[in-house]
Amino acid sequence: MAKEGFSIILVMLVFALILSVGAWVNNGHLALTISAAVMWILFLFTIYFFRDPQRSIPENPDAIISAADGTVTAIEEIYEPAFFDKKVTCVRIFLSIFNVHVNRIPVNGSVEYFDYQRGKFYAAYRKVAAEENEQTLVGIKGEHCDVLVKQIVGAIARRIVCHVRTGHKVTRGDRFGMIKFGSCVEMYMPSDVKISVQKGDKVRGGETIIGYVHAE
Repeated sequence: MAKEGFSIILVMLVFALILSVGAWVNNGHLALTISAAVMWILFLFTIYFFRDPQRSIPENPDAIISAADGTVTAIEEIYEPAFFDKKVTCVRIFLSIFNVHVNRIPVNGSVEYFDYQRGKFYAAYRKVAAEENEQTLVGIKGEHCDVLVKQIVGAIARRIVCHVRTGHKVTRGDRFGMIKFGSCVEMYMPSDVKISVQKGDKVRGGETIIGYVHAE
């Protein structure tokens, strides 16, 4: 269970119990009974949403692993001005509400760039979301390759959690944050990285290899 969900789960549990007791005291009052049932369903879904499964981290030092669970919606060469200041490869991963939302570090290294940008709340699958939505950028100076990870909120997700800041040492596969309830994560890598995923692929954070620093 992701620690970021503890407070939300606790609040939902309290409301579910209050509504259930109210329905019982009022001899099964229909509105209270329905409200209690809905709250229990939401409570169970929230537990499911904040799940945090263990992952088998690849050992290959040249592997760049996925920062998030989800579906690859785009792979493109674009200019990235904040961290790289040059053309790089961007892999965009869309996370639905049914995906694990814990984000993981893609490479060993240290955080050399951090920025939080306020913005709008377009649907995360739309391309405009990458530029205009609220987001956090984490630039990692890797042992073998630099990587920029961008956490982007969606229409439902309104809260980014990021536990790392400039100067932090990071290890591949470590949990570093999450985006609550539907979102998008973009990974920016040098153009010479050999990408090993395709558009439409399902990926798992901390486990799926997005690309290799040196072609094998």
